[in-house]
Amino acid sequence: MAHSMTAFARHGSTGDWGNAVWEIRSVNNRYLDVNLRLPEELRGLESQFREQISNKLKRGKVDCTLKFKTEAQQESLKVNLALVEQIATAGKEIAGVVYETAPLNPLDVLNWPGVLHKSDLDLELTGKAIASLMDETLETLIDTRLREGQKLAEMIETRCAAATEEVAKIRQRMPEIMQSLNKKLLDRIEEVIERMDESRLEQEVALMAQKMDVDEELDRLDAHLTEISRVIKQQGPIGRRLDFLMQEMNREANTLGSKSAHMDSTEASIELKVLIEQMREQIQNIE
Repeated sequence: MAHSMTAFARHGSTGDWGNAVWEIRSVNNRYLDVNLRLPEELRGLESQFREQISNKLKRGKVDCTLKFKTEAQQESLKVNLALVEQIATAGKEIAGVVYETAPLNPLDVLNWPGVLHKSDLDLELTGKAIASLMDETLETLIDTRLREGQKLAEMIETRCAAATEEVAKIRQRMPEIMQSLNKKLLDRIEEVIERMDESRLEQEVALMAQKMDVDEELDRLDAHLTEISRVIKQQGPIGRRLDFLMQEMNREANTLGSKSAHMDSTEASIELKVLIEQMREQIQNIE
């Protein structure tokens, strides 16, 4: 099944360990690129969270932000007043020696190590709760990516059907086109036969015959279109495979256009390239 790489999910949870909110955004990217924003006290769990994400997602630029507060942080702040007094006294002593000092900023004092009492964080208990919350958030993200991917798959299948119809149309017209080209070839031969040697005539005939033969290109286009319909129903990441098939289809459409000796096949080549480009745009966002 096709999964889009564009999605957003947000989940929050509260427990004895505190309050946490995960926000995960993903957009298209060639590989999996994870950007984690964690509170400093949970930085030790980064590798665990990265592994969780890589187990669920295979491609995309993924931004994950964790907002976290412990129970102690949600209640009242406990300030070490004795330490604050020592800092204030030291500040006054410095002010008596150094002229034109800025007044002591209370917020700077709060950032001083040891001024705020921090309760010991049970990293194992908290880590399990937040990891479980991440799993829930990732599942929501994946569901969103799946729904978006199904819409992209429908667009691609619609254009595949149009391309298949275009190939069938030009294949049906080929006998008539060949007859018209044969007449042109015979007229060309009559023009040059009197002033051209036999070897040059054979070369001219071979060149025209080669230019008219597009059966191989049509066969390969049919094969690629069948493969796209098969791949888009597969489980797991399929974006790179589809992108490769688009490159191959574009090559065949270009060859069909370069070998074209009739207006109908030229128009078919142009129409196919338009459809291929439309599919390619959608495939860029498929995982």
